[in-house]
Amino acid sequence: MALRRELHALGLRYRVDHPVLPGVRRRPDVVFTAARVAVFVDGCFWHRCPQHATRPKNNATWWAEKLQRTVDRDRDTDQRLTAAGWTVVRVWEHERPDQAAAQIRSVVLPRRPGRPGAARMDPPPRVLR
Repeated sequence: MALRRELHALGLRYRVDHPVLPGVRRRPDVVFTAARVAVFVDGCFWHRCPQHATRPKNNATWWAEKLQRTVDRDRDTDQRLTAAGWTVVRVWEHERPDQAAAQIRSVVLPRRPGRPGAARMDPPPRVLR
């Protein structure tokens, strides 16, 4: 919610819980449909943050496999979205909302259609972390 407040304060309008890949149940946290930018806010535990991830001691093997599947699914989602012409931005839950919003804004603004200086989708979309 804090990130969404910051994005709104920057004048960015977005969609929440908006499907972007037909037939796939994975949904970005924030979607800029016209700019084709999908934003994911990754939790440190579930997505194995290199700074804050913890490893459960009980059922360690099961948890390691489960968390790895989450990371693998993230990479698959990134690839599918990129192939469909989307730019993916991933931020960690521990990042400051104002800094994450500024990063997202720098990605969204040049991709908005009909805006002065709007970039065409000629360069390949990329995944930003």
